[in-house]
Amino acid sequence: MDFVKEMKAKAKSAQKKLVLPEGTDPRTVKAARIIMDEGLAASVSLIGKQSEIDTIAAREGVDLTGVGVTNPELSPRRDVYAQAYYDLVHAKEEAKKAKGAVILEPMTLEKARIEIAEPLRWGAMMVHLGDADATVAGAENTTGDVLRAGLSIIGTLPGLKTASSCFVIAGLDPQWGCGGALIFSDCAVVPDPTAEQLADIAQSAALSCREFLGVEPVAALLSFSTKGSAKHDDVAKVQKAVEILKSRNAGFVFDGELQADAALVPGVTDKKAPGSPVRGKVNTLVFPDLGSGNIGYKLVQRLGKAEAYGPFLQGFAKPTSDLSRGASVADIVTTAAVTLSRAK
Repeated sequence: MDFVKEMKAKAKSAQKKLVLPEGTDPRTVKAARIIMDEGLAASVSLIGKQSEIDTIAAREGVDLTGVGVTNPELSPRRDVYAQAYYDLVHAKEEAKKAKGAVILEPMTLEKARIEIAEPLRWGAMMVHLGDADATVAGAENTTGDVLRAGLSIIGTLPGLKTASSCFVIAGLDPQWGCGGALIFSDCAVVPDPTAEQLADIAQSAALSCREFLGVEPVAALLSFSTKGSAKHDDVAKVQKAVEILKSRNAGFVFDGELQADAALVPGVTDKKAPGSPVRGKVNTLVFPDLGSGNIGYKLVQRLGKAEAYGPFLQGFAKPTSDLSRGASVADIVTTAAVTLSRAK
């Protein structure tokens, strides 16, 4: 599959509104122009001071005609955003207080007005309130900063508490996954997930499979054990995650705990996990922790000469994506297309 081409086609068809909070980053400014020129979005908004963005655009030779610029400090929407932000944070504080927590510095409306002007929060609030459909950042900010802004304002999908990530691994032998493409998750966000978090990750990865590969997910929850062949707390965690998914009636085919060969090779599945519903059909691999996920995707990428697209954030209520701080202009454009393709 030509993943980038397919995601760009979906984004073009969807024609959604994109916000790029890092409006004073030269790569982001260049990407905004390309996104508009390629028709990947109905609109693109850069966040920052107009004079600073204009200076960067002039220096980089970028024409910003048709690209929106919003300075939160001068925006007529600031009070609306501040109130919405205050309401979100205050509700969370009240929930914590009900459980006996002490809030040392409670949110105030004035504090909310100051904090919401921070570009990542502003971009997230644009998505939350429907002024944008998707947000992409991370060229200048850490993954933690992007996640915090998204979780505090956009939040997670109903029924899920965990934000995570996935890679689309493509270009493998067509016998694997969906014509040589698979979802690998989580490879970038949650270092050591609990069983509940692992179940959330599996559900988010299944949704990513539907959105990115266009097929029904068949997920394997991986381990160094298959069906109790080893005893260890890490194995028990995966087993518990499988039971949680069953209790949730997750709505997709899955099995675990499975070693990688038992998940992928039918002959091995027959020996180690006879009767498994995922036999010969796995297109989504769920790793038990970040170490195995990160190592796994990089091994397949390098040794298998596969394409690794991502990481793409998943589990959020509305589309939000993180970039590597070493991201190129092309990386930003591709991530924007992927993120826009997910907008409803």
